[in-house]
Amino acid sequence: MRQPDIEIYLKESVTYKDVADWLSTVLGTCSEWTQKGQVWKCTVGKVPVTWMPKAVGKWNSLYLESDQTPWDDDIACARDAFKALNVEVRCAPGTWVEEEGEETADNWIRISADGEEEITWRTGS
Repeated sequence: MRQPDIEIYLKESVTYKDVADWLSTVLGTCSEWTQKGQVWKCTVGKVPVTWMPKAVGKWNSLYLESDQTPWDDDIACARDAFKALNVEVRCAPGTWVEEEGEETADNWIRISADGEEEITWRTGS
């Protein structure tokens, strides 16, 4: 089942400009970026994009607010991001819903030069 949106986390060495270059090859033309506080926003093709630098420690959040992307889920997007940007990427293994409880909130997929693996990543405070 296609997720309603996509959110992945990219290691700090990548910038929103790098991400825009990659997304432009996949989704279409990127609008001008606008900054509100720490958050950057643009539209790539028809997809609203939010970039939050250092959202979790050294990790940048990339949020695609649409189900109209070529990816069915976060993992597919994360795999493509790793291939295109050659930077470690993390994402949730599926759509997390509050009813699942806190015990599954720390389960993540890590995609890096070492391959793909499930990890425990404590992002909360």
